[in-house]
Amino acid sequence: MREKEDLRYAAAACQVDFPNPADRTGIGGHVERMLAMVDQAVTGYSPFLPVKLVVFPEFAHAAPVYPTARELYDKLAVEIPNEHTERYVEKAREHDVYIQTGTFLEKDDRYADVVFNTTCLIGPDGLLSRYRKVNTWIPWEVHASPHDIPGYEDEIYPVVETPIGRLGVAICYDWLFPETLRQLTANGAEVLIRVSAYMDPWGATAPMDWWTVVNRCRALENFAYVVASNQGASLAHYPPFSWPGGSMVVDFEGRILAQADPGPGEKIVVAPVDVAALRHERRTRRGHQTLAHLRTETYPMYRDSYYPGGRGAEKLSVEAIGEAIDEAKDKLGYS
Repeated sequence: MREKEDLRYAAAACQVDFPNPADRTGIGGHVERMLAMVDQAVTGYSPFLPVKLVVFPEFAHAAPVYPTARELYDKLAVEIPNEHTERYVEKAREHDVYIQTGTFLEKDDRYADVVFNTTCLIGPDGLLSRYRKVNTWIPWEVHASPHDIPGYEDEIYPVVETPIGRLGVAICYDWLFPETLRQLTANGAEVLIRVSAYMDPWGATAPMDWWTVVNRCRALENFAYVVASNQGASLAHYPPFSWPGGSMVVDFEGRILAQADPGPGEKIVVAPVDVAALRHERRTRRGHQTLAHLRTETYPMYRDSYYPGGRGAEKLSVEAIGEAIDEAKDKLGYS
């Protein structure tokens, strides 16, 4: 077990441009290319600062391109750990780095017929955590949220203590819900990792620029670094959407430290992360201490339920999800 802390290092946000595989046999080729990108990031930037964290985007292994969870389960879903995560472990040990994988479509024998959208944190010591997307991009994403599963057993918001800081991750649409990142921070996260497939027109350019705005806001409101990797696939690979990339690293005051030029294609962007500085600021500051200033008792809405939970896998269809959204809108008075 590693004991030495590496609290000032470089993080690499990598974006990819793959065609989506039709079945599981196509995943291995994507993994091969991403392992090569780990080599390139670690070796290429070694004269400047050691790269210790490498992050890949959502749907890097496979996207939910089929309209039903049954098809996703039969054609693209994999168990975790698997042969691919083992290859990432070998690469993490080779370079002494931490890899936040792109997402897998995951199946788990404990939850029959359920498909999760899952990213894994992998380090020299092996598979450290898996995070399953909580806020799926409904109505189109028919894979499950842990919120959908009655009796869900695992930690929903895992944070991992590592020699490069306490790492937490959330996936794409999760980041439009401040509560997700707030809970990760409350669980101890110092570096918030975004694994994303954020499409046009909500991407990295004006006039909307949601990608950049949200990444900066989550960094400053949680007093944490953000390392955000966005999908760089072209329209030809993932119709009907195009993916603008713009992968970035943001410091704990919302400053953009580095950002890939917006536009599709493979890219690697690297910037320094200084966890020691973050810890110093968290200890010494009294102003803008958003967690320490949080007046939780004033938010009664969080004691109510809107989008219904525990509905089960049988309710994960576009039509049934639409009905649940309408139910939530009724509660809000929006119908």
